[in-house]
Amino acid sequence: MPLARRVINYVNIAHLFDHMFMLIFPTAVLAMGADFGNSYGELLALSIGGFIAFGAGSIPSGWLGDTWSRRNMLGVFFLGIGAAAIFTGLTSSMITLAIGLTLMGLFASIYHPVGTAMLTAHADSLGSETLGRELGLNGVWGNVGVACAALVTGAIAQFLGWRFAFILPGALSILFGIAYLAMVPEHASPPRKGKPQVKVPRAIAIRAFAVLAVVGVSGGVVFNAATIVFPKLFSERMHDLIGTPVGISMLVFVVYLAGAMAQLIIGRLVDRYTLKQIFVIVSFLQAPCLLLAGITESWWLILPCLGVMFAVFGQVTINDTMVARYTSDEWRARAFSLRYLLSFGASATAVPLIALVYERGGGFDTLFGVLAALGLSIFLSALVFPGGSPTEEAETVSSAAAPQVSRA
Repeated sequence: MPLARRVINYVNIAHLFDHMFMLIFPTAVLAMGADFGNSYGELLALSIGGFIAFGAGSIPSGWLGDTWSRRNMLGVFFLGIGAAAIFTGLTSSMITLAIGLTLMGLFASIYHPVGTAMLTAHADSLGSETLGRELGLNGVWGNVGVACAALVTGAIAQFLGWRFAFILPGALSILFGIAYLAMVPEHASPPRKGKPQVKVPRAIAIRAFAVLAVVGVSGGVVFNAATIVFPKLFSERMHDLIGTPVGISMLVFVVYLAGAMAQLIIGRLVDRYTLKQIFVIVSFLQAPCLLLAGITESWWLILPCLGVMFAVFGQVTINDTMVARYTSDEWRARAFSLRYLLSFGASATAVPLIALVYERGGGFDTLFGVLAALGLSIFLSALVFPGGSPTEEAETVSSAAAPQVSRA
């Protein structure tokens, strides 16, 4: 197997672990109340530190990836998040539980700036037409992790207890980390390019990254809130139809997995069409689907939830492609770290938002109304995103500027 393909395979596995570990707690918490004697909202609030670390840790992680070693940083990810998960599973107090979740978030912060930079660099080395496809496939792996978090955690919690829902995945991650360090040599990174493939006009680059900032904040809250709350939403509104934790987890798994296919589809489309065309269509789905998810019950609830997952997962591939196309490989890990600092930093507010709405009796209709407003802001941002690929935009600006120069 070519080295580039081997590296991409481990990066994909790391993406699966990253999202799965960050979402173990929202499902496990449903089975933890008896041990800690606290309500759902009180326990869920303990994960705030982990989600803050998930975003804030991306800055030093990206810097270390660019200046030290991306390969070694990914090894730290596998080993560190595994050890943190085992520690969390062994906790017996609210304080140590919060510490464990924060450590999981800190190690999880390594993946996106480092792993995505490794992926785009090695995808470039495989050919110029593979970037969107590889980003889409990588996104599917991450979203399978989102789906597996609910299914695996629900099953383990029901049959072995919530502690093993942390301990067993943690041990598996450590094993993969050892295998990764043994099979991927230190010189795995391809040569880095000092300049972007296309010189993007300053005004267009500023507009693109301004849109990315708005979408990163709004999309981070929507993504995190939706993936955290769906197990509880299904448990309340479909309990009479599917009454067991495993049944609810299986339904959440199916919805997440179906939505995950969006990234595979979007990944192929971004290699063929402009980002704006795809961006506008995908973002248009978010607000109405979120509104419907807040007011729908019984089996009909599945339909808007599928729409939400398709839109939010597809948006991730679009955002990553923006960064990959507008930055050089030399700065790419740091660029991704800024993108994920915005997204994951904002996503931390989803936890107190859910806890506040739920504890005060606002209901899921209120919560999803707020999320729909954020979805609308994403759609409005898509409308002002640059209208072509970086190459097309550069040619457009150059041709538009030429007559002005000659007249001067």
